[in-house]
Amino acid sequence: MKRGLLIGLCALLLVQVAFAGGILTNSNQSAQFIRMFSRGASTDIDAIYYNPAGLVHLPDGLTLGLYSQTISQTKIIENTYPLLNRNEFEGDVFVPVFPNAYVAYKTGNLALSLGFGPNAGGGSASFGSGLPSFEQQFSGLPAMLSQMGVPTTAYNADIEFDGSSIYYGVQAGVSYAINEAFSVSVGGRYVIASNSYEGSISNVQINPTHPQVNPTGAMISAAQFFNTIGQPETAAMVDDAKVDAKESGSGITPIVGFNIRPNDQWNIGFRYEGPTELELDTEVEVDETGTFTDGETFRNDIPRIYALGVSYAPISGLTLSTTGTYYFDKEADWEGRQESVKDDTWEAAAGAQYFITPSLAASVGYTRTEISVDDAFQSDLAHNLSSDTIGLGGKFLLNSQLAIDFGFAYTIYAPDTRDRVDAASGFAYTETYDRDNWDVAIGLSYTLK
Repeated sequence: MKRGLLIGLCALLLVQVAFAGGILTNSNQSAQFIRMFSRGASTDIDAIYYNPAGLVHLPDGLTLGLYSQTISQTKIIENTYPLLNRNEFEGDVFVPVFPNAYVAYKTGNLALSLGFGPNAGGGSASFGSGLPSFEQQFSGLPAMLSQMGVPTTAYNADIEFDGSSIYYGVQAGVSYAINEAFSVSVGGRYVIASNSYEGSISNVQINPTHPQVNPTGAMISAAQFFNTIGQPETAAMVDDAKVDAKESGSGITPIVGFNIRPNDQWNIGFRYEGPTELELDTEVEVDETGTFTDGETFRNDIPRIYALGVSYAPISGLTLSTTGTYYFDKEADWEGRQESVKDDTWEAAAGAQYFITPSLAASVGYTRTEISVDDAFQSDLAHNLSSDTIGLGGKFLLNSQLAIDFGFAYTIYAPDTRDRVDAASGFAYTETYDRDNWDVAIGLSYTLK
């Protein structure tokens, strides 16, 4: 009982917490992305991530970019399981600082670059009000005891969980302009993954009316009650338990790209990221549930990616762009969980930027993320939903060297309802997953000529 609950909690942190990207991958890597979304043909400093071959169009000299996002997400679960105390639950994921840092040096046809950012994970999870799978572990206790001839009508449990997941990437690359229209890039990213889990289940209570043990039918300790009536195995299942464990590992992502700029109006960028093989090692401080094994390893790869972007400047001051990104989630090794991915994830984005004045630009963007998974993949703890996101913001040029980017994005998710059958009770019920997500971003870019 306890082990299954905490395994579910841990699975939650192995999925992406931001709103853009594949099932595991984060694609929101700059403030320009939040205000515009389509960055596949970028020739700004954030091209280090989105279009490395486009860096050859930076001005000669050193260019720096520093960005941060604050992301809030509420997971809303509706569950019709008849034995639960309630049918609606919420879980919160909050990322106060989601940082990105970029630096590029351009001279002639050559550009050298470094980048840093959370390429997967990046948040902490908190479940103050619980979730259906938390309570469902204990909701059958009253019915079980009543069938044994001990009238019982209620249960309670204190379940606490704090967890974090972060996959930081340090990226380096070389970009070279073969001629005025065509450039190429090659590089790689070193990914450092870290997951941490601290959880506890305590104070499981029930209200059995038992003539010797609890004649008043008051709420009492479930473990104490089952021990008293001679059921130590059941008592062990509902006794207090704690977990404190960490997982860590690293891997390398190969990255290549090309950029085509036939004239001053059009630009085309392509980026390929190879698969990142990540083997995580487990370190256990405390585990009273048997969830983790100290020294155990498992795979949680970041899949390969294709991204193609096109930008067009029809008139002075106006830039239109579109980007398509394909995530090969089905190929990644997620210890078998990838078998529940029906189709690879894709993302389509469009954006527009217009300089209202020579120093102030306004922008708007839209992105559609399409995710296709089967019933086995989805749960209240770890689920992924297709979504539509709208972003807006702007850019302010303080002078010819220093610029501020700012943006806000809001995501509308497509609710997903799945039919379930509880194996223990045989009850059929439905579970509906939904989310609410917003993101605020700001950043500075500076060119030292």
